[in-house]
Amino acid sequence: MRSIKIFTILIGILVLGSAFSADGQTRKRKTVTKPAATAEKPPPVVAASPEPKAAAAPPKRNERPDFNGAAAIQSAEPIRAAPDRPAYRYEFTQPDFIISRIVIEHGTDGTGTIAFKKKGADEMITDPIKVSALALERINAALTSMNFLDSTENYQYEKDYSHLGIVKFALTRDGRMRDVTYNWTENKDAKTIMNEYRKITNQFVWIFDISLSRENQPLEAPKLFDSLDSMIKRNEISDPYQLEPFLKELSNDERIPLIARNHAVRVLKQFEKERKKDENK
Repeated sequence: MRSIKIFTILIGILVLGSAFSADGQTRKRKTVTKPAATAEKPPPVVAASPEPKAAAAPPKRNERPDFNGAAAIQSAEPIRAAPDRPAYRYEFTQPDFIISRIVIEHGTDGTGTIAFKKKGADEMITDPIKVSALALERINAALTSMNFLDSTENYQYEKDYSHLGIVKFALTRDGRMRDVTYNWTENKDAKTIMNEYRKITNQFVWIFDISLSRENQPLEAPKLFDSLDSMIKRNEISDPYQLEPFLKELSNDERIPLIARNHAVRVLKQFEKERKKDENK
């Protein structure tokens, strides 16, 4: 028993000794602190010295001026006034008609415009026109027969037929101008003027209507061809042969119904027959 106690005491002494030794080593360790990283300063920026601007070259004397007229162009020759251009103007007005107002203006070559207003519409419709040579020949023949520019005749009939519409016609030629107004007349030449421009209106309003139909209302095309056929038979179209190129175009236009295209072909064939009759006379 005594030996066991001595052995136990020795073990305790050894344990205490090792504990003191470990504590001493812990105290001897020093805490090493790392120095804080310092940010590197960027290299100094050297400002670039501005380059001297080159002096603007003086403009050339023959430099082309701006389109807006900043530099004026003077012509070598003085500008002369254009000579008076012969002009024809026809106007028809009847508020209760389907086409309530018509204005046709053109030069001696037939080139001009037609403006018309349909009943209930707010604005006039304007389209370019080309009055045919045959129609111009008939108009000029009537004007010559009337001695229009020199005449002072009043073409208005003694009774008022304004419910049929009011016609105004004016001719300008060589700086002279005369205009007349009437709603009915017994003068055959004044009546010719009225009739010729009514036929011109029929022709070009039909062209407008069929063009509108092929774009937006193709089902209206057959009715319009029936109307054209009727006007041709009644001699209410200014120059039917003038329609030939347009009718050929319509005959191949698949936007309009086949029945309308076939009708265009029939009208063209009728033109050929009429032309052959005229040649055989």
